[in-house]
Order: sequence, then structure tokens, then C-alpha cells
Amino acid sequence: MEAVRVVLADDHPIVLAGVREVIERDARFVVVGEARNSSELVQLCTDVRPDIVITDYNMPGDRAYGDGIKLIDYLRRHFPDTRILILTMLSNNLILSSLYDLGVSGVILKNGDLNEILVALAALSQGRTYRGPGMQSGSSVATNRDDIGARIASLSVKEFEVLRHFVSGMTVGEIAEHLKRSVKTVSAQKIAAMRKLDVDSDQALLLFCIKANLFQ
Repeated sequence: MEAVRVVLADDHPIVLAGVREVIERDARFVVVGEARNSSELVQLCTDVRPDIVITDYNMPGDRAYGDGIKLIDYLRRHFPDTRILILTMLSNNLILSSLYDLGVSGVILKNGDLNEILVALAALSQGRTYRGPGMQSGSSVATNRDDIGARIASLSVKEFEVLRHFVSGMTVGEIAEHLKRSVKTVSAQKIAAMRKLDVDSDQALLLFCIKANLFQ
């Protein structure tokens, strides 16, 4: 049987080496390329048309492809036969669950056991979606809306994306250009996120995200 062809994408060489080492233990899979940014990943997908892409969610992008939602959307539209497995440090279960709505086939947490990758690859290669032990149903989110975790969980995936870029230092205008949304839309999503997190200023928003380790 022909091995399942996998492309890896992460901006940390140590992560790439670790994931490759795990995959190479199983003859069912073969790594056919590695990328350290979005442009390299898209070029690899164009050149080798892998069966599965394993990519970090937060990864240095560019104006053409970005990362996060923008990159996932591009990959889904241009490489519909390639299944996407997200490897991430994000810990918000509702946001992680929302990634499945964007079309990803599996999510694995970086702080878990990397051997889980083989289990996920087996599921994806059989046409199944993978939800590992690190993933919880959105219905399990705490109902106490005053709790920090519950407030974070109330964010939509698009609001979360806007916050991620805002915390990285981008202005609303720059985020709008990067995500190909209008300034009005991004501003409204940022305001909605601030309301859900119960903060009333940019400084308070930044402080909340830092204390909550929202984008570690």
C-alpha cells in the first residue's frame, strides 16, 4: 500500500524535527516536505499535493496567505483534497472546536503527547475526523459567565482572530487589511470581544489577554 504523504508546517525547527521523528516511526506515512511559514507551505502543497498537512495555527504568515483562519480558508479552497491537522498551543476549547467548522479534520495540542499524531493521521487517512482527549465539547464550557474561562469561551472564532492580531501589535486598519475584512467589521468584532471579556479599554484588553495566557 502506498504511504500517506504528509507535509509539516511550523516556525519552530525543534517542533518540526519532533513531529517528523514521530511520523517516521510508522511506515504508513511519509513526510514529503517541511515549511516554516505560510508561503513555503502553500508552495509545497502546490508542488507535491500532499494527502495531509500538519500545520501550526499561529505561524508567521505574509500578506498573501497569513495564518490562522486566513491560511486554513486558503488551503481548504485551493487544496480541497488535502486534509488539515492543526497542531497548536491554544487552550480555549470552544475556539479549538470552532476550527472544525472551518474545515480542519483534526486538532492536536502541542503540550500533549506527540505520539497522538499517529492516531490522528490514521483517522484522517481513513477519511475520519479526529477529536483527541485534549478536545472537549463546547457544551462543557462553564456556565458561570463571570469566570475568566467562560468569558474567553464566549468569543467567536473571528473575534478571537482579531484579538490575536491586536495583541501582536497590529492596528485595526492593519488587521482589516491582513484578514481581508472591512475596518468597520474588524472594529465591531474587537468591540464585541471587549464586551464579552468585560474590559473597557485597549490597555485593559491587552492586560486581560496577557494574564489569561490567551496567546501563549
